[in-house]
Amino acid sequence: MVRSLRHRNFRLFFSGQLISLIGTWMQTIAQAWLVYRITGSSLLLGVVGFAGQIPIFILSPLGGLAADRWNRQKIVIGTQVASMLLAFVLAALTLLHIVKTWEIITLAALLGAVNAFDIPGRQSFLIEMVSRDDLMNAIALNSSMFNGARVIGPAIAGILVSRIGEGWCFFANGASYIAVIAGLLMMKLPPYRPVPAGTSPFEHIAEGFRYIQRTAPILALITLIGIVSLVAVPYSVLMPIFADQILHRGAHGLGILMGSAGVGALLGALTLASRRGVKGLGTVVGFAAMAFGVSLILFAFSKIFWLSVVLLVPVGYGVMLQMSSSNTLIQAMVPDELRGRAMAMYTMMFMGMAPIGSLLSGLFADWIGAPLTVAIGGVGAVAGAIYFLRRLPSLRFEAHQLLDAQGLVAAEAPEEVAARGVS
Repeated sequence: MVRSLRHRNFRLFFSGQLISLIGTWMQTIAQAWLVYRITGSSLLLGVVGFAGQIPIFILSPLGGLAADRWNRQKIVIGTQVASMLLAFVLAALTLLHIVKTWEIITLAALLGAVNAFDIPGRQSFLIEMVSRDDLMNAIALNSSMFNGARVIGPAIAGILVSRIGEGWCFFANGASYIAVIAGLLMMKLPPYRPVPAGTSPFEHIAEGFRYIQRTAPILALITLIGIVSLVAVPYSVLMPIFADQILHRGAHGLGILMGSAGVGALLGALTLASRRGVKGLGTVVGFAAMAFGVSLILFAFSKIFWLSVVLLVPVGYGVMLQMSSSNTLIQAMVPDELRGRAMAMYTMMFMGMAPIGSLLSGLFADWIGAPLTVAIGGVGAVAGAIYFLRRLPSLRFEAHQLLDAQGLVAAEAPEEVAARGVS
C-alpha cells in the first residue's frame, strides 16, 4: 500500500505536503466561516468559492503548457512560495481586524491563479519522483495524504476558529508551506533537459485538447468529472449553512462535518492505494460517482447532526474514489509528452467546473434552500454515473490499447479484451 515511499524524492514530497495540506484545509474552513460570519450570505459563500476556482478553469491550459515545457520542480516551488505569501497577507488582514469581503474574494482569486499552475505541475511531477510501476500507488498515496489532511485540518480549524479566531488559521497555513518548500529543495533529480518549444504555445495547448477529444476513454472520464464537479462537488460551499442553520452546531460542527467527509475520502484513497493494477477501475469510477450522488441526496434531507456526520463518510468516499481512480487511469493512458496538458484538462474539470457550480449553488440556495440545492446536485451525479456506465463497454478495447502502449498491461488478443476489458 505504501510501496512508492521507497523513493527518497517521493518521501520528501509526501512528508512536506502532508504538513502543508493540513494548513490548507485549516484555511479553507476558516475562510468559509469568516465569510459567513461577516456576511451571513449563502450567495457570497458561492461567490468566494467561484472566485477561488474560476482562475483554475481559465488558466489551467497555460499551467499544463508550463508543466510540459518547463522544469516541473521549479514550477511547484514557485507556486508554493506564492501560496505562502497569499496566506500571510490574509492572516495579517484578519488579525488586524481590517479584512473586507472584497479582499477575501481577491486573495481567493489570486490563489486560484496560482493553483492553475501548481496542480498540473504537481500532478505531472509525480512521474519524476517514482518509477512508472509505482505511479498508480503514488497517485493514490498523494490522494490519501490530501484526505488525511482533510480530516485533521478541519478538526483543528473548528477548534481554533471558535477559540482564537480565523486569522491564526491563516497564519498557520502560511507557516506550513515551509515544510513542502524545504522538501522540494532537498530532492535529488536528474539534470533538467529543456523541451524544444517547437510549435507556438497556442498550438501546443490545442494539441492537448485535440488528443483528449479524439481519445474516447479519456474524454469519457473527463466528461464525468466535469458533470460531478459542476453539480455535486460544490455541496461543500454550503456546509456553513448546514452547520449553523440546519444542524445548529456552529464553527465546531462545521469542522466535524468537513472532517467526516475527509475520513470517507481518505478511505477511498486508501482503497485505491491497495490495488495493484488498473483493471476494473472504469467500473469503480462509475459506481463511486453513483454512491457519491445517492449519499449526498440522503445527507441533504438529514436534520440530525450525527446522522449527517455518518452520511458524509460515503459522500467523501465516493467522490474521492471516483476522482483518484480517474486521475490514475488518465495518467496511465496518456503519453509523457502530453502528461502536463492532460492533467491541466483534469484540473479544469475537477476544480475548474466547481466555481461555476459554487456560484450556482449559492444562487439556488438563496432561492430554494441549501438542502434542495444539494439534493439536486446528488441527482445530477447519479445521472452522470449511469450515462458513463452505459458507455463503458464500448470504451474498453481502446483503453486497453492505450495502457498497453504505455507498458502498463500485457498485450492480449482483441477478442480477449472485448470479453473482459481493462477499464
